[in-house]
Amino acid sequence: VGDSSVLTCPLKGNITMLKWTTGPKAGGPCSLVYRADTNMTNRTNCSDNINLTFRPGLAPALEIRRVGLAQEGNYTCEMVSTEGNFYTMYHLTVLVPPRPSLFCDEQGSPVCEAAAGKPPAQLSWVPESSSSAEEKGHDNGTVTVLSRFTAGNPRVTNVTNVTTCMVSHPAGNWSQSIA
Repeated sequence: VGDSSVLTCPLKGNITMLKWTTGPKAGGPCSLVYRADTNMTNRTNCSDNINLTFRPGLAPALEIRRVGLAQEGNYTCEMVSTEGNFYTMYHLTVLVPPRPSLFCDEQGSPVCEAAAGKPPAQLSWVPESSSSAEEKGHDNGTVTVLSRFTAGNPRVTNVTNVTTCMVSHPAGNWSQSIA
């Protein structure tokens, strides 16, 4: 989320026409059609953050700036060139980093939360805990994961008196300790 994504169409021969079609999960489809004979691009139902980019010596690309969950979905490139017709398909998956936090509940037990991540984050404890994670899905496709620390061996917890929560996620990892 928030980064740019660049999807390329293989460059084979001289381009006659290039068409990108999007099928996002949210909102309607969008298409961008470039015709080489007129050097014009026609946009249909595309947001301002989606554009065609042409750079000398590089394959033509579809650039999506400030990617959000609404852009997740299928993207198809159809290129007509002197070498033939070529199709390339992408499925764009958007990662949302969770908002991690570590706090103590009313009983003084550590609670670790990874709020609104996509996919759901994995939570673990040091020292190891026998707790299980609870997941709560949200309408936008993100998931909040919550875990309460349960001491497996009371002697270990008494000796260290510090508990660390580790959050693992494809968008990045995080850890924090609490006394």
